[in-house]
Amino acid sequence: MDGLEIAQAVCVTDHSCVQTLHFNSYLLSCCDRDTLWDAWGSWSECSRTCGGGASYSLRRCLSSKTCEGQNIKYRTCSNVDCPPDAGDFRAQQCSAHADVRYQGQYHEWLPVYNDPDNPCALKCKAKGLGLVVELAPKVLDGTRCYTESLDMCISGVCQIVGCDHDLGSTAKEDNCGVCSGDGSSCRLVRGHYKSQHASGKTEDTVVAVPYKSRHVRLVLKGPDHLYVESKTLQGVKGELILDKSGQYHLENTTLDYQKLSDKEVLRITGPLGADFTVKFASGADSVVQYIYYQPIIHRWRETDFFPCSVTCGGGYQLTSAECFDLRTSRVVVDQYCHYYPENVKPKPKLLECNMDPCLASDGYKQIMPYDLYQPLPRWESSPWTACSTSCGGGIQSRSVACVEEDMQGIITPTEEWKCLYSPKTAILQPCNTFDCPTWLAQEWSPCTVTCGPGLRYRVVLCIDHRGLHAGGCNPTTKPHIKEECLVTVPCYKSIDTLPVEAKPVWHKQAIELEEEISVTEEPT
Repeated sequence: MDGLEIAQAVCVTDHSCVQTLHFNSYLLSCCDRDTLWDAWGSWSECSRTCGGGASYSLRRCLSSKTCEGQNIKYRTCSNVDCPPDAGDFRAQQCSAHADVRYQGQYHEWLPVYNDPDNPCALKCKAKGLGLVVELAPKVLDGTRCYTESLDMCISGVCQIVGCDHDLGSTAKEDNCGVCSGDGSSCRLVRGHYKSQHASGKTEDTVVAVPYKSRHVRLVLKGPDHLYVESKTLQGVKGELILDKSGQYHLENTTLDYQKLSDKEVLRITGPLGADFTVKFASGADSVVQYIYYQPIIHRWRETDFFPCSVTCGGGYQLTSAECFDLRTSRVVVDQYCHYYPENVKPKPKLLECNMDPCLASDGYKQIMPYDLYQPLPRWESSPWTACSTSCGGGIQSRSVACVEEDMQGIITPTEEWKCLYSPKTAILQPCNTFDCPTWLAQEWSPCTVTCGPGLRYRVVLCIDHRGLHAGGCNPTTKPHIKEECLVTVPCYKSIDTLPVEAKPVWHKQAIELEEEISVTEEPT
């Protein structure tokens, strides 16, 4: 190999250079041989088993002088959620000092979070005291710098961590919680609610915030007080009364509540671990403003092609779109997908099929000429009939037929198989499901006499499902409005012969009610 010239070698430190090395002269001056590093070693064990930790790799300097660059590099590891009962990592490090005396005493130490000066020092406070102490200059690698961030402390320095769990990454979650997302998987919901105390209700439902929603913020102005109810997908219910400022926990969700002199503020970063319903006790004029990001949990999903419309002679087959629940992985009725204006239902696709001629005929069947200019056959329904009952739950019906529209816009009935690419609309539905009006009897009046036999009266009202006095009750089931009564006191004077006008007001009203004709008209 003498006299041969080795191919160009590239040496890279903080700057690059290219040198030609001659094998026979053993010239190893490549950008200064003393700046070379050894290869990186294997990665160390992760500093944590869950919740995000750090691992490192080392390399050795092969120079007799100082090498430029770092001899250690880090990466994240164990980026999986810890079990719910694992506890906070920083809190674990504070509690580890509980068996060590500080100034001659043992203390139960609680973590100090979000220190702006040194977030990677282990600062703890003694429970029940105002004592705050730095128990260690560095927290363990993998400890979060701040509670609302993925940035982690490594060797006592806060390192930036993106939502992709890479060190130094600038990747951020969108408002929907999707890393580097475009915000299309959720929708912003905002509104306000004013208490309806005049209606007589004891509580008001402000807003129902669905499962997996994020960045919830409610502000109540007024004397009422907020509380939260939850319901999981499995139907488990919970309740949380917010009585003082602080952090609350419900269904693996942290709620930050502030009670100020003139308002209450509720913040939930999310995602919500259940469906949350925010309410307040009614009885005063209060207004709640709210805003949150709701996940779009129902999406259109294109189906496979339906079977061919014919067995021979040339036909077509179509795709359709079905509404899919991302939480339960089930197909639901189309109305759920129509609820989100962001959802656009995909148009059916048409494919020619079974083009071979039919043996029993003398030619090809014409292919249905549906294209972008001629609508596909569709289901068309008539108006609903009148409800079978006026209350208590009835049924109404309608007819549904498959129709097609030609280029001139003329609509004609056609075979039902042409509409099978979309579900047939319902022909029956329940109606007037509210309760029928019922008689409501008030309490009996006192007896009309002070001794011996007499009469007593009561008011009987017809109450509808809204709680209003209206007609529509069955007159044959109306409770009686008067009955005999007996005052067990001996009478020592003649029976009262005063005219009605001289008797108490309730007595006159009772007689008028007795003479009144029963109301039979339908409720409005």
